[in-house]
Amino acid sequence: MINTIKGLQVVDFIGERKGTFQAIVKVQAGFMSTCQIGSELPSLTKWKKGALLTIEFQPEGTNYWLTVFAKKGTKSIIIDQALAQQLEVGVVNQLFFNTNLMDQNQYKAVNAKTWADKVFVLNE
Repeated sequence: MINTIKGLQVVDFIGERKGTFQAIVKVQAGFMSTCQIGSELPSLTKWKKGALLTIEFQPEGTNYWLTVFAKKGTKSIIIDQALAQQLEVGVVNQLFFNTNLMDQNQYKAVNAKTWADKVFVLNE
């Protein structure tokens, strides 16, 4: 995993654990809402540009939620390794182009050349 984006903290809360995911999104009416996602690792492409604010993970057998993705304004401030490893350049370029995730130095560090390449995993 390669991260050159300043201010982005990469955590490892999910790992191999099973659990439930929920998202906090900004709906069209302008207020925040919580959506239950389920137990599968969520894709960041489920929402429209600017709607997704936070993804939380509740490990099985616990009653607390861990933040595994969070945005604050135009900056992504936290992302879990499991989410980061599946994130593609095309998703960032379409949905997060006005955030710090779209970083040409990061793309260069992982040898990303197409929209199908990964953002945080070395592309060969």
